[in-house]
Amino acid sequence: MDTIIGTYECKVDAKGRLLLPAPLKKQLAASLQNGFVLKRSVFQPCLELYPMQEWDLMMQKINKLNRFVKKNNDFIRRFTAGVKVVEIDALGRLLVPKDLVMFASIAKEVVFSSAVNIVEIWDKDLYEKSINGEDVDFADLAEEVMGNINDDDNGIS
Repeated sequence: MDTIIGTYECKVDAKGRLLLPAPLKKQLAASLQNGFVLKRSVFQPCLELYPMQEWDLMMQKINKLNRFVKKNNDFIRRFTAGVKVVEIDALGRLLVPKDLVMFASIAKEVVFSSAVNIVEIWDKDLYEKSINGEDVDFADLAEEVMGNINDDDNGIS
């Protein structure tokens, strides 16, 4: 799977469907036939849209966990809570199940935000609060997470 790029906004229609913006739909075109998995985010009040290929890779990792360890079973149960297989229809619409709409507090406006190989789906107000939050100094976070990574010879940190 290629990296997904961009942040896009859309409105929820009267039936609770999200119309994928054309640039995002184009990036996901290769995955449309296989479908997607939609799940609750572990760390944020948003949803995560996995192309089926990416979900299968994640499940391969999770399947390596020893299920005779209670903590592993607890993690698997919570990680997969509310997981739904979804499709994007011929018009590029995604119907989000009601339980996931409630989890993510999705109202009228939504943000699709790329997260490397998946797409986060946020209520617009919650997304704005998340990226503008004063609780995290992004410069410090970037330095802590990425500061010691330079494994290429291209000079890019």
